[in-house]
Amino acid sequence: MQIRNVAIIAHVDHGKTTLVDQLLKDSKTFRENEKLEERAMDSNDIERERGITILAKATGVYYDDYKINILDTPGHADFGGEVERIMHMVDGVILLVDAKEGTMPQTRFVLKKALDAKLKPIVVINKVDRENSRIDEVIDEVLDLFIELGASEEQADFPVVYASALNGTSSLSPDLNAQEKTMKPIFDTIIKYIPEPNRDEESPLILQPALLDYNDYVGRIGIGRIKQGKIKVGENVVCVRLDGSKKEFKIQKLFGIVGLKKREIETTSAR
Repeated sequence: MQIRNVAIIAHVDHGKTTLVDQLLKDSKTFRENEKLEERAMDSNDIERERGITILAKATGVYYDDYKINILDTPGHADFGGEVERIMHMVDGVILLVDAKEGTMPQTRFVLKKALDAKLKPIVVINKVDRENSRIDEVIDEVLDLFIELGASEEQADFPVVYASALNGTSSLSPDLNAQEKTMKPIFDTIIKYIPEPNRDEESPLILQPALLDYNDYVGRIGIGRIKQGKIKVGENVVCVRLDGSKKEFKIQKLFGIVGLKKREIETTSAR
């Protein structure tokens, strides 16, 4: 099965978490009798109360013969550290921009992080059904911002998808009549434009944790990406800290993320 690793970044309130909800629903990752709450990725109580994403979240969906790992990142400047850390876990980003508001200060911040990490961008113009939307002008604003932030020629030649995450519709055309009740254009664009990750499984293990989780039974769980090599349950590994100190420990459990759940696995490799 082929893999795609992508992060979704946006200014606060531009519909990022709602889009992730729709991608989860449209991927058929959930059983028909399994209920998916709105703002499913905002599991933190404060996030639900304030309606914003504070902590980066990871999920995975299956689409055709692909596993697409999606990271939903904070859209607020106060939590920019989360954004920067996960740029090292993905090969591309979806930049979500409101069709009426256009590029905002936080758009600049998160896009700069992605461009500096040499990631391949996809632009999704969201809320295209809003009154007074200005799709063409917003695309021009996005292009100007790419150039201003020093995007490469390849990065500035970004594909565009038009969507209404709230209504669950999307299209490759700016024509509102072309909007269809599906997220297929977004999935297809991810598969086409986001590069496949490195699969160097023969070199020594390098895993860079980027996020931390906690489980009452397992304890602390490091979430990261294997840059090279393989890892398996029962294997002894060495953790190298920023100060150069080292600590050896044994891998007790490994998990893969599908939907909103962690599934226990025995081994995994660079991807």
